[in-house]
Amino acid sequence: MKVPDKLNRLLRVPGLTRVRIVLALAIAVVADGLQFLFGLVPFVDQAIDVVGMVLTSWVLGFHWLLLPTFVVKLVPLLDELPTWTACVVAVIALRKREQRILPTERPATEI
Repeated sequence: MKVPDKLNRLLRVPGLTRVRIVLALAIAVVADGLQFLFGLVPFVDQAIDVVGMVLTSWVLGFHWLLLPTFVVKLVPLLDELPTWTACVVAVIALRKREQRILPTERPATEI
């Protein structure tokens, strides 16, 4: 497999299903909850951010909104806000809008 093929496979956006939505929201809520509980423990907060970002990207596909959310979590006091949950809700809303628009562009044989 060529390098561009591997990169395309890693960056592809999976279809948004009910299971993916529930799983992504669960990951975000758990990440925010763990950060609230263990926020004062050194390096645990950042580890939760990394795991949350990787798992969310795996379930929903990478989205640019995940990067500012990861950075905001490094700012004191702002890290107490449920930013992962808000980000996941925003990404789900954007992906749903994309899926409503894109089916009209598919050939009739796929519909």
